Amino acid sequence: MFTTQIFASILPEILILSIGLLVLIVEPFWKEDQRRNAGWLTAGGLFIAMIVSLLFGRPGEPVAVLGGMIRFDWLSFFLKMLFMFGAAATALLLMDHERAGNRGESYLLLLASLLGMNLMAASADLIMLYLAIETASIPLYVLSGFLLNDERSTEAGFKYFLFGTLASTVMLYGFSLLFGFSGTTDLYAIPAALLANGISPLLIFGVVILVVVGLGFKVSIVPFHFWAPDVYQGAPIPVAGYLSTVSKAAGFAVILRLFFVAFPDFTETWTMILAALAAVTMTVGNLLALPQTNIKRLLAYSSIAHAGYALIGAVAFSQLGAASVVFYMAAYIATNLLAFGIVMAFSRITGLEEITDYAGLSRRSPLLGLMMLAAFLSLTGMPPFGGFVAKVLVFAAGVQANYTWLVIVGIINSIIGVYYYLNVLKYVYLYRLPDQDEENHPIPLSQPYMIALVVLAIGVVLLGTVFAPFFNWSDSGALNLF
Repeated sequence: MFTTQIFASILPEILILSIGLLVLIVEPFWKEDQRRNAGWLTAGGLFIAMIVSLLFGRPGEPVAVLGGMIRFDWLSFFLKMLFMFGAAATALLLMDHERAGNRGESYLLLLASLLGMNLMAASADLIMLYLAIETASIPLYVLSGFLLNDERSTEAGFKYFLFGTLASTVMLYGFSLLFGFSGTTDLYAIPAALLANGISPLLIFGVVILVVVGLGFKVSIVPFHFWAPDVYQGAPIPVAGYLSTVSKAAGFAVILRLFFVAFPDFTETWTMILAALAAVTMTVGNLLALPQTNIKRLLAYSSIAHAGYALIGAVAFSQLGAASVVFYMAAYIATNLLAFGIVMAFSRITGLEEITDYAGLSRRSPLLGLMMLAAFLSLTGMPPFGGFVAKVLVFAAGVQANYTWLVIVGIINSIIGVYYYLNVLKYVYLYRLPDQDEENHPIPLSQPYMIALVVLAIGVVLLGTVFAPFFNWSDSGALNLF
């Protein structure tokens, strides 16, 4: 029976599907120079969908709907709002892309991927979870290789597809073993079934390894990170920003629900694995970011390092740990989308992507320079920006769970990260163009860029200053895991 509760649980997905159908119907009737308006339609539609969901789709007590396939709780709801916000900002940034912004299919693929990510956050069943992951991934494979006349883009799409398919296959094998050991695909019934069947920790260790391959690829943790730099560099910049933020956050949503719900009796097994991966990921990501000269590759390795920081919260296996991961994803979506948006705004005018090309940016566009300062200081973890509060929370969760050694590794890596982030800002603020006539080489911002970047910059500042409401929402979502 289709009740109002079931309708509310999938209201955001219904609205996203409606926006996609509207774009599909309207876009063919627009002239070539009007088709970029699909970006306005997508971003505006998602903003309205967020408001409608906040008014009529808020959850009450956690409940399973649609035969236990979907979990309707505050964790999934808050993450859905984050994903929709990130997708709306990406749609605005996509509008002025030279070869993708005026093609309606790029926005349809974005919405299809968003639909899958929303279901990833809410899935309470292994079958539903796998279908959601594939629904989110396949459109991203296409978007990464969207620029058919660009060799780097087609290479990025092919690499992402090839490695992603392999990782999904390994993860699916892990899911099948988990089903075989427990006899159920319901995440919330798996713990009791594993204990009743007397499954040994060694077998669970093998399952966790297989599952981590797929989810590790999704969030680009070492050693499943090798695709990220090439894909981020070759894909359209808004797509790269979406991959590094919303897609990564969806992966962490799965990590939280799967490990916290399905393996609460085997914490020593999976926390040990994730702790080791977190330490290696932070270190490798930061060390490989140091020698980078291309801004997109630097942000790619930076995103790998941030996956390591966020994993500390998951390793803690506590309410604070889960809340810190959710808050970290909120801050990271705003911060990294802002960074990629600035890179695209700069590249659209200059066609350049090297770090040295940013010399004199603060004089060419004071507003863009200021927003880049906010984004990179937030990535560094300095107050009063969102990245600072996010790191404090995950480190606090690590210390609370007696993973002090892992927190120390995180702090050391944060110090390493300061170097390459400030190195970029050095060119932005201290260096000048060779002819020192920055006034004659401005970087104008179009209306979609201005709206997206200003909103993201405000979000970065608010998450670092007025962070209590956002953390309370994260904490309410984390409470649903226990």
